[in-house]
Amino acid sequence: MKPCPPKPALSDRALLSRRQAGDLAGLFKVLANDTRLRLLHALTRRGELCVNDLTEAVEMKPQAVSNQLQRLVDRGILGSRRDGNQIFYRIVDSCVPALLDQGLCLTEDAQERSR
Repeated sequence: MKPCPPKPALSDRALLSRRQAGDLAGLFKVLANDTRLRLLHALTRRGELCVNDLTEAVEMKPQAVSNQLQRLVDRGILGSRRDGNQIFYRIVDSCVPALLDQGLCLTEDAQERSR
C-alpha cells in the first residue's frame, strides 16, 4: 500500500473548485454503500483477501461481492492479483483506511453526543 503523500492543511488550501467538489462527491458516492464499506474494513483488517474470504466476511453471494469489488477497483481504491483460480484484493492507498477510521470516529462521536 502506498503511503498517503503529505498535503497542505485543508484550511490552507484554496476553496474547492466545482470539479474538485464533483470528484470528491463521486468518491463519497462510491463509499456510501454499506457492503463496500464492510469489504474495505475486512481488507483493512487482513491486508489481502480472496473473493471467497470476502464473501464469507460480508455474508453475500460471490457475484454480488465481485460487483462491489469491481466498483472499488474502477475507482483505484483496490488492486487485485490472480493466483490460479483465485483473485486476491487489497487496498492500494493508505488514505482509504484513514478515511474509514475518521468516518467511524465521526459516527461514534455523533452517537455519543445524541445521548
